[in-house]
Amino acid sequence: MLDTWPLLQNSQFPEIHRSPLEILQVNLGYLCNQTCLHCHVNAGPNRTELMTEQTITDILKVLKQPNVHTLDLTGGAPEMNPLFRELVGEATSMGIKVIDRCNLSILSEPGFEDLTEFFTRQKVEIVASLPCYLEENVDGQRGKGVYQKSIEGLKKLNQAGYAMDGTGLRLNLVYNPTGPYLPPGQQQLETDYKKFLEDNFQIQFNQLFTITNMPIARFGSSLISQGKFEEYMLLLKDSMNLANMNGLMCKNQLSIDWLGYVYDCDFNQMLKLNLQHPKTHQNLHIRDITDVDMNNMDIIVADHCFGCTAGHGSSCGGALD
Repeated sequence: MLDTWPLLQNSQFPEIHRSPLEILQVNLGYLCNQTCLHCHVNAGPNRTELMTEQTITDILKVLKQPNVHTLDLTGGAPEMNPLFRELVGEATSMGIKVIDRCNLSILSEPGFEDLTEFFTRQKVEIVASLPCYLEENVDGQRGKGVYQKSIEGLKKLNQAGYAMDGTGLRLNLVYNPTGPYLPPGQQQLETDYKKFLEDNFQIQFNQLFTITNMPIARFGSSLISQGKFEEYMLLLKDSMNLANMNGLMCKNQLSIDWLGYVYDCDFNQMLKLNLQHPKTHQNLHIRDITDVDMNNMDIIVADHCFGCTAGHGSSCGGALD
């Protein structure tokens, strides 16, 4: 895989600074039942990196901080970490909102048949990746047969009460462009998704989040191979919308890797742009967070950050406008 960092580091992206920490996004490991072209963490079935019990204990300590209200779990397929259910149960018992970034196909994998029931019991919010509502586009990006498994997963979640009135069980979908272009307007695309899925499969969901593909990892490498990296970066820069700056997810969120090291965001994590301890100048670890004042700390920026400010904006919660 080709390294995108040399093409990103000499950046003119504006300075930004941290606000109080509210959301902890935790990568439980790179093990996944899928291998997707757009995946910025290069996850797959052969990855062995998984978060350990000690690091999860450190995570739970940080969740006790007064401003922290959300635990956002990602991977890989976060559910494949053997400690996933233990962490979710502990967090929800503390009153923390838990989000699971689910690829949907995991719900039909052997050994995970009761996962939907677990989600329902713990009232986990599901953010499910479905990069298109058309089968050929999904299978082209994620692998043959993934679309049908995703549809089966959505039906299973609906049957359990997800996205149904009065249940409080939220099911949101995520759209990624299938090529080097920006996502369309989130509201109109959500309308299109809802109509297609309702008309064809009687599937319902709450919201659609549109997320811009970042010029890093597999996607960035493929752009370099195709000679389209500079063209895509120019698109991101030319589409920068300063109004999106205040809503950037890195301002009130931290990203934690499977070893417990701390980053401004999931994308910086993949680029190995570690936050530094202000006193020791060593890579900051989750166990040290409670001793560090994060307010107004500089956020590490490079050219990939234009992906979050381009057009309608992009974050783990969708468009920013």
